[in-house]
Amino acid sequence: MPSRVAVIGAGAAGLVAARELRREGHDPVIFERAAEVGGTWLYDPAASADPLGAGAVHSSLYASLRTNLPREIMGFLDFPFVAGEVSGSDPRRFPGHEEVQRYLEAFARRFDLYGLVRLRTEVVRVRRNASTGSWLASYCSRKLAGAGSDELEEEEEEEEEFDAVVVCNGHFTEPRLADIAGIDAWPGKQLHSHNYRVPDPFHGQVVVIIGYRPSGMDISREIAGVAKEVHVATRSVPCEVQSTTAHPNLWLHSMIDHAEEDGTVVFQDGSQVKADTILHCTGYKYKFPFLDESDDAIGIFVDENRVGPLYKHVFPPQLAPHISFIGLPFKAIPFPLFQLQSNWVVGVLSGRIDLPFQEEMMQDVKTYYLEMEARGCPKRYTHLIVMKLQFEYEDWLVEQCGLENIEVWRKEIYVGAKPKMLDRPESYRDKWDDDHDLLAQAYHDFKEYI
Repeated sequence: MPSRVAVIGAGAAGLVAARELRREGHDPVIFERAAEVGGTWLYDPAASADPLGAGAVHSSLYASLRTNLPREIMGFLDFPFVAGEVSGSDPRRFPGHEEVQRYLEAFARRFDLYGLVRLRTEVVRVRRNASTGSWLASYCSRKLAGAGSDELEEEEEEEEEFDAVVVCNGHFTEPRLADIAGIDAWPGKQLHSHNYRVPDPFHGQVVVIIGYRPSGMDISREIAGVAKEVHVATRSVPCEVQSTTAHPNLWLHSMIDHAEEDGTVVFQDGSQVKADTILHCTGYKYKFPFLDESDDAIGIFVDENRVGPLYKHVFPPQLAPHISFIGLPFKAIPFPLFQLQSNWVVGVLSGRIDLPFQEEMMQDVKTYYLEMEARGCPKRYTHLIVMKLQFEYEDWLVEQCGLENIEVWRKEIYVGAKPKMLDRPESYRDKWDDDHDLLAQAYHDFKEYI
């Protein structure tokens, strides 16, 4: 029986979820608080008034951001992300964020999704109707105050009833901060990478950057072009190692031990520097402000960045299949994963795919948690799926959905990309070597595919 489904978010996850829902005859409504589709790929030059918080700013993009995966493997499984011939398009293998936004807009047009989206409409509360088992979504819409006006007026809160809810609100908005001893008395400025846009404000400064994952790598090198000194605190590089980049004013250190009242930042190896700014490139926290964690009828919690309990990162066992989460796993290739998860959710809602009994799903969740604990894996990495785990998870979803196996070339390009990113962080995007036999064949297969 067709279901009326609330999809929260019109980014990549929300768009593909809505498409999969409508393909099987369901009636999706996409709620999007921004003025356009795109989610985290919708660039906003403005930053939050709180340099360490999200505020009302959803996007965490900086102006120069480029993808850290080749475009050939970024696209949805049946909608290739190829270089466009339209004026203004970005033909690079690792394009800028504007090109990804254009791709998502093209996807929405191709599958006629714009008519499903309610823009400038924020879901403020989702609750379950205990008597009927349906879901009530409360939302506020904003409209322009009048012709020629840029100001928005918020309308009164409204509520609608749905058979199911698919949560696609992303997880790159709510900043996660490093815990630094003595930081309250430290006199310098702090901000999170969520609120970094351009390097200009750091001209002539001594900047300490915490974190050396993709955003930390990119931002540290960009700021080094204008700053006096850049010092990167990271867990993954031996202490007192100077970066082997083209920037003689950029150093890598161990993590920060503490900060002092005179502006000094002391690293765990004993080295120290007087800094003007600390920039947290420390990732994000899952947050669902529309779900009340004290509501026993829902029972979904975020504990040390573990969203749970969730069966296979998607379904709360006690509420499945009527509420689901798309896109929680990180360090994965996102768009294809969103599509597979969405197909699984829709298949279950349609009745063509069966879930295990609630007790079995809950036991699976407990087993997964125990296995993580046995490996010494922190709770905050519950939704981390890299390389082998990602492939196993995708293959499992493919089997559940009864789909054809994912093309081998996708995995080969991904496996080929990872070491290049680590070995050549400065140049891997623009000095890409296709001559390796495996990659050459993979790209040949991609061209055949499109």
